Amino acid sequence: MKINNNERIDDLEYENLKIIQNKEGFCFGIDSVLLSDYAKNIKKDAIVVDIGTGTGIIGLLLCKKAKLKKIYGVEIQEDVAKMAERSIQLNSLEDKFQIINIDINNISDKLDNNSIDVIVTNPPYKKKNTGLLNEEEKKLISRHEIKCTLEDIVKTSYKLLKSKGEFYMVHRAERLVDILYTLRNNKLEPKNIRFVHSKAGEKPKLILIRCVKDAKEYLKIENPLFIYDNNGEYTDEILKIYNKK
Repeated sequence: MKINNNERIDDLEYENLKIIQNKEGFCFGIDSVLLSDYAKNIKKDAIVVDIGTGTGIIGLLLCKKAKLKKIYGVEIQEDVAKMAERSIQLNSLEDKFQIINIDINNISDKLDNNSIDVIVTNPPYKKKNTGLLNEEEKKLISRHEIKCTLEDIVKTSYKLLKSKGEFYMVHRAERLVDILYTLRNNKLEPKNIRFVHSKAGEKPKLILIRCVKDAKEYLKIENPLFIYDNNGEYTDEILKIYNKK
């Protein structure tokens, strides 16, 4: 397997999975790992789309954690998409995981509307022109709504999903109002939310959310997820997610 300059191969420590990452680009964080675990109970033989797949981390993990039939990773950055393709080859998952290098606003050119069972996404968290802008373009695109907005992702997801299809997302807790408004306004009804805290007593930093297309109104707030215990060590639940317990 060819590794380019500034790239490395990381062991995901789960089912012998490995991933190629660019040391100077955007590398996956715990948010993607949490989302893959949150969405692992999708129905058997589901057709899944990962919007903004990046390194392909969510798709790689879901190939092993879920009994899906096929997952498509949509990524606008060509070099990042090619790197994800090499990670798929590295893990011999070509039959299950395919990368589509395209702007999500043009995804209907590649995938039929009303054909997808599940969509997962770890989108850019920050609105355009807000927060500290990172000078590295790849990181900028990954963290800020430059190439696609929250509304772009939600509207595209509604079109792609079958009736009663599921939508899973991880995002910043501070954007909860924007998220809920955009989801309901586009008929992806929030059904479950889980707040993620660094540790007990601190405000949540992330949210995990599950929605259903054209569903009735009812929202369940799940028990919070704590990453660290009072000693600064991973909690038992996080260790279980990382397959270390």
